[in-house]
Amino acid sequence: MSSTLTADQALEQARQAARLAAEAARAANAAADAIASGQAGVAADAAGAAAHAISGGVIDPFVFRLSIFVLAIFVGYFVVWSVTPALHTPLMAVTNAISSVIIVGALLAVGVEFMAPGTGVSRGFGFVAVVLASVNIFGGFLVTSRMLAMYKKKH
Repeated sequence: MSSTLTADQALEQARQAARLAAEAARAANAAADAIASGQAGVAADAAGAAAHAISGGVIDPFVFRLSIFVLAIFVGYFVVWSVTPALHTPLMAVTNAISSVIIVGALLAVGVEFMAPGTGVSRGFGFVAVVLASVNIFGGFLVTSRMLAMYKKKH
């Protein structure tokens, strides 16, 4: 078995590499445009497509997005644990505000049945989101009131 390439084989490999590079460049350009316009989901899809194209199809876009998710978990963990106690109450207030936005979106998902029949799955996920966000808001208010009680003068 010979490891030498003929001129035609080398030319075909070069053409394939050029096609992959062009596809990767288009995907990277789409990712840059999405980031500039503030569309994170589109940017993640485009970055996954670029990684898929650059690697010649070895990196699956799902694995690429999963690795971003895992990295976000680690970064979030270390950011939250490095917050000083003095900033805890404002951070909880912002978290409660974000949860209230989630409640609005979840209520829209629950009500989607009235707009388009046959969307029971979205209603189920919407209901679960309403319950979890409500628990998060209630717990946030409990923790915030406890933190504020620590700063009150004792009689």
